[in-house]
Amino acid sequence: MAGGGGRRLPGRSAAWQRGGGRERRGRTCRRRNAAGPARGGAGSGGGSSAMGRPVLLAVAAALLLVLPGAGAAVTRLRVSANFECRATADSTLSRPRCHRPARPGPGPPLKPPALALSRARLCLPSQPCQPCLRVRLALPAAELGGVRGLQLNFLELGSNRAGWLQVWRRHWAPGSSLWQVRFDCFPAESGRQVLVSLHTIPDRGLALSRSRLVVAEPPGPVFTHAWVPEARAIEVWVPEGPALMVRLCHQLALECEELPRPFHRQVLVLGGRRISLPYEFLVPCLCIEASYPHHDSPRSKRCPFRDQPDAYGPELWSSVRFHDYSASSKDQMAMVLSASCPLHPRATLCWREAAAETAPCHDVPNSTASEEEQAYTLDKVDVHPQLCFRFSYGNSSHVECPHRPETAWNVSVSVQGLQLHLHLTSSVPAAFSAALCQRRGRQCEPEAPFYTVTRPEGSAPGDLALLLPVHVLGSCVLVWRSDVHFARKQLLCPDVSRRHFGLLGLVLALGLVVTVLLFNCRGAWRPADGAPGGRPVLLLYSPDSEEHLGLVCALAERLRTGLGCDVRLDLWEAGGVGQAGALPWLYAQRGRVGRQRGTVLLLWSRGSARLFRRWRVGAAGGTPGDAHDIFGAAMACLYGELGSAGCGGGWVLAYFSRLCSPRDVPRPLRPLPTYRLPQQLPGLLGALRGSPPAPHRCHRGRVGGLLHRLLEAGAGEGSPPPQPPGAAAGT
Repeated sequence: MAGGGGRRLPGRSAAWQRGGGRERRGRTCRRRNAAGPARGGAGSGGGSSAMGRPVLLAVAAALLLVLPGAGAAVTRLRVSANFECRATADSTLSRPRCHRPARPGPGPPLKPPALALSRARLCLPSQPCQPCLRVRLALPAAELGGVRGLQLNFLELGSNRAGWLQVWRRHWAPGSSLWQVRFDCFPAESGRQVLVSLHTIPDRGLALSRSRLVVAEPPGPVFTHAWVPEARAIEVWVPEGPALMVRLCHQLALECEELPRPFHRQVLVLGGRRISLPYEFLVPCLCIEASYPHHDSPRSKRCPFRDQPDAYGPELWSSVRFHDYSASSKDQMAMVLSASCPLHPRATLCWREAAAETAPCHDVPNSTASEEEQAYTLDKVDVHPQLCFRFSYGNSSHVECPHRPETAWNVSVSVQGLQLHLHLTSSVPAAFSAALCQRRGRQCEPEAPFYTVTRPEGSAPGDLALLLPVHVLGSCVLVWRSDVHFARKQLLCPDVSRRHFGLLGLVLALGLVVTVLLFNCRGAWRPADGAPGGRPVLLLYSPDSEEHLGLVCALAERLRTGLGCDVRLDLWEAGGVGQAGALPWLYAQRGRVGRQRGTVLLLWSRGSARLFRRWRVGAAGGTPGDAHDIFGAAMACLYGELGSAGCGGGWVLAYFSRLCSPRDVPRPLRPLPTYRLPQQLPGLLGALRGSPPAPHRCHRGRVGGLLHRLLEAGAGEGSPPPQPPGAAAGT
C-alpha cells in the first residue's frame, strides 16, 4: 500500500480493507532497517530512513512513471517478463498466465526502479468489457541481492476490493541485473481510485506504491449494419461525424481474428457513408468491429449471427477443415478440426449404406468420441471408409468419413455346393465373425450360429477361409470384425448362376435323401431318454480338394440338423482354433468326445492317403510336426491309441466312393470300422449312435441305390469349378 511499510502476504489482504477509507496520491519509496519495519501510519507521507545500503537510498529517490492515455483491449489476464517466470494470484485475479515474449512490448523501457500505471480495457470471453489498470515495473534485481520474486497488492478505494499478484523467477541466473515486468490487468470500476504497491520476495526493504483514478471510458463508435445474403456481404453505415475503421472478424475465445484473405479488409469509412464487406462463410462467430483511426481507440463490436439459424447450416461445416488421422493398425478413429469459430461439436459413429455422400448414415449406439482441443478420438473401431463420424452442433450436423479409401481387410464369397465359401484377407491381426441372414427389404438380421476365424497376433498377413452351410437358397451372409467394439457389418449376397445348378441339385438331392434316411432310421439313433441330444462327433478330414471339402461340410450339417449330433468341425470353430492353437484344440476335443462316449469320424480320401504317407516318413525321421497341421496331429493321436490299446476305440473311418477306394485306406488303419458312402450310410449312422441300425426300419438297398444314382448323375454332369474370389458383390 502507499504508506504501509510492511511486506504484504497473500493472506493479509484484509488489512487493506480495514484502511480502505484512506486515499493517497503520489509516490512513496520506503526503507526498512534490520530491526524491523519502519514506523508510521498507513496514511503518512512518503518518508525514508537514513540508514541502509546506498542502493536503497537510490531506490528511495527514484522516479515512478505514469503512462497517460487509453489502453488497448486485454482479452485475458497475463504477465509478461524479460525472464522465465510463473505467476500466482488470489481469487480476485484467478491465475494469470506468465510468459516471456520474444520481443519487448510497446512503449519505451522503464528506468529502474519504477512503477507505472496506465488505463486499459479488459474484454474477457462472454463478459462485457470493463476498465482496468495495466502495471509496468522495472527493478534492479542484481543490486537488491538474491531476489526470487515480487508481489503487487491492489486496493480499490470506495469498494474496498483488494487483490494480490506474485511473480516468481523460475531459474536464478547470476548477473541478471534488470527485471522488466508487465501485468495486464487489474479490473476496476469507472470513477474509482486504485492503490498499487510493490515489494520484493524475500523482502529487501524496497517498497514502491502508486495510485490511479480510473476514469470512465468514452463511448465506442456508433454504426449500423444490414445483412445482404444474396451478395454474401454485410453493409455498414457510419453516421455523420468522425470517420471509422471498419472490418469483419471471427470472435474466438480471446480475440476477434481477422478473416482469411481475400476477405480480410479494414476500411476507413467517412461519416455519412456506407461500405459493403464480403464474407466467406456465414458462421455464428462472424462479427463487425469499428474503431476510430487514432491509436488505442475504443472499439465497438457486434456479433449479430449468434442467434441466427442460417449461421448453423451447411456453411458452418464448410468453414471447418477435417484432418483425418484414423489408423487401422491402431483400431482407432481420430480427426482434428480446424474451425473459423471455436466449435466443440459432439461426435458419434454412423455407417453409410453406400460410398456416395448422399447415402444415409445410420447412427451407431453408444459411440461418442472423446474430445480434447478439437481432437476427436474413438478406440476399438474397425476403420472403414463407410464408418464415419457424425458431428453435431446445435440443430446442425455433418458426416465426415475417413479420407483413406483402403481397408485393413477384404472378403469375397463363392458358392460350393450347399456352402458359402468366404475368402478373407487381412493386413492386421483380427478376429472375424460371419452369420447367415435372410434379406427383408434393406434389413438383414444375422441368425445363429455365428462362425468365427482369427488371424493371431504376430502371424504374417494372409488369407483366411470360412465355410457356412446354406439352409435356404438366396441366403446372404453378414461378415464383421468381432475383436473390436465398433464394426460395420458387410453384407454379401452370392450370385447363384446356371453353372451352379448341377452341383446344387446334386447336393440338395443328397441332403434330401440323407434326411429321409435319418427319419426312416430314427428308431436306431434316437438319443436315450433324458439325454440332452445326440452323442458328440469329432469330424476330421484332409483338406485336399474343394469337392471333398464340400461333401465333408454337407455331411456335417446333416448330422447336426437331422441326427442332432454335437458335431465338432474345425471350420465351424475357427475362432477357438485360432485362440487355443490347432493341436491344443484337437486334443481338447478328443478328450471331450472320449469322456462323453462320442465318436471320432475320420473322412478319408486319396489326398488323405498321400498326406498319411508323408506323415509317416516325417514321423519315422524324427521331423517335428507342423503346429497348425490338424490332420497330422490326428494321425499321431490315432497311432498312439492303436499302439496302447491295440484298437482305436471311438474311431470310425468313412470315405466317399467317388473320391476314394478301399485300396486308398492304409493297412494300419484297416482295423477301424470303415464305411463306404453313400452305400453304407445307414451303418455309419448306427456306429455314430453306438449300435447297428434296425434292418426292418431302414430300407438300405433302396436308399443306397438312390444315393448312388444321384452321385453318378452328378459325376456325369461334372462339378463346376470353384468361383473366383470376386464371384459375389458385397453391399
